[in-house]
Amino acid sequence: MPAGPSGDELMDALMWNRGPIGGPFDLIDQHGRHRTDAEFRGKLLVLYFGYTYCPDVCPTDLKAISSAIDLLGPAGEDVQPVFITVDPQRDTVARLRGYVSSFHPRLIGLTGSAAQVRQVALAYKVYYANVTSGNGEPYAVDHTGFVYLVGRDGKYLGFFPPGTPPGRMVEIIRPHLAP
Repeated sequence: MPAGPSGDELMDALMWNRGPIGGPFDLIDQHGRHRTDAEFRGKLLVLYFGYTYCPDVCPTDLKAISSAIDLLGPAGEDVQPVFITVDPQRDTVARLRGYVSSFHPRLIGLTGSAAQVRQVALAYKVYYANVTSGNGEPYAVDHTGFVYLVGRDGKYLGFFPPGTPPGRMVEIIRPHLAP
């Protein structure tokens, strides 16, 4: 990741709501189509930043998000889950297509150029950096693991910490689904 805010600076900004959080994006989905934040107006967005080679945290949190949407029943139709990669070098459109299909049928995977992904990640105060082991293994990506909730109007509402159970997500999401 190019020089920029440290993980601590981004975490402080998110935790203490310093400065705007969130913003527009224009990325490519798992089918090769351009997708923008504007097309999701009218739905709640549940955003997760991660990468497909993640061995543990990403799949665990994506399963929790998927379970929460299912627990909402028909009201879950008004929630759009979105996975934005922080590893655009490896997370190609084809790789994303196979990965997101393992979770929820409505989960959208997004990628773009390294600069586009960085812009969106910084808007949400997401830290990520490639980490090499030095022993010839493929790199891992160190990243924050928050789940972001974005309102029907596209404005940031809050976040769930990593490991939030699906039932707790439902408790927080449900009031935002009321007309």
